Amino acid sequence: MNFEIWKNIEFAYPGFFWLLLLVPVMIYWYFSRQRKQRGFMQVSSLAGLKGLPVSWKVRFRPLLLALRMLAFIALVVALARPQTSNTSENIDSEGIDIVLSIDISGSMLAEDLRPNRMEAAKKVAMDFVDKRISDRMGLVIFSGESFTQCPITTDHAVLKNQIMQIKSGMLQDGTAIGMGLATSVDRLRNSQAKSKVIILLTDGVNNTGLVDPLTALEIAKAFKIRVYTIGVGTYGKAPFPMTMPDGSVQMQMQDVQIDEPLMKKISHETGGKYFRATNTNDLQNIYQEIDKLEKTKVEITSYKRFTEHFFLLAMIALTCLLLEMVLRYTLFRSLP
Repeated sequence: MNFEIWKNIEFAYPGFFWLLLLVPVMIYWYFSRQRKQRGFMQVSSLAGLKGLPVSWKVRFRPLLLALRMLAFIALVVALARPQTSNTSENIDSEGIDIVLSIDISGSMLAEDLRPNRMEAAKKVAMDFVDKRISDRMGLVIFSGESFTQCPITTDHAVLKNQIMQIKSGMLQDGTAIGMGLATSVDRLRNSQAKSKVIILLTDGVNNTGLVDPLTALEIAKAFKIRVYTIGVGTYGKAPFPMTMPDGSVQMQMQDVQIDEPLMKKISHETGGKYFRATNTNDLQNIYQEIDKLEKTKVEITSYKRFTEHFFLLAMIALTCLLLEMVLRYTLFRSLP
């Protein structure tokens, strides 16, 4: 018998344990009956009876009661249906395929977000990845050109590592919004997911690239891809790092220019939404809102299987009863 099983035992009908209250009643009744069945004899002194041997049958007579009580207790526990359960889950997830398209142009080093736009965008993106447990996600970066930094994957640890490694200067400088969007669409065009999403983040105006943003927009619409656009930067002027002729870097205030009409058009026509992040808190709230808008449907079906363990107890009860009857009508037959 494996006693480890009984550490996790459950009882289907624990109400039967109330029957155990009958055990002391049955013991009391037994001894009361024994006293009534004894004979009485009056003698002047017990001195002559001392030292007389007591029959072993008398000594072991309580064994019959012990066997009967053990059988009764085992039967009660068996009726309570001891069982162990094994639970399995079938998870059916309608995952969303998401591509993060992040601008890494030089202007992303502006410090109107803390510590700068680039680092703020990376941190918030990684937090967003942590929340999308069941989704496949990828990463596209763009400036003067675009590049797939991480294909769509369920390995979020790899994706977060790739986000951490992006920095300004990895690609030719500039702002090719059309290229960033087109490359992101290309990552999703063969996706079988029911929902395909691009989150495009930029801080500038399209000024280069081989693909016009409106052309990329039409491609996204053709593949039924929803695009959320985020414009990053404060209103007015922001501190930009500028490299001086002597090689030093100084912060200079420059105008913040974001093509909001284009960003709104892209998001509106694809069923997405446009957001403007003027500080780090805004950016965090934007990703949280997108997370709420793009809910993944996960259905969990739980199966619970029970294994019964009453049979051994029933056999113990039957064995004790049979043994008690055999002893009562053989060895202890002459005793009341």
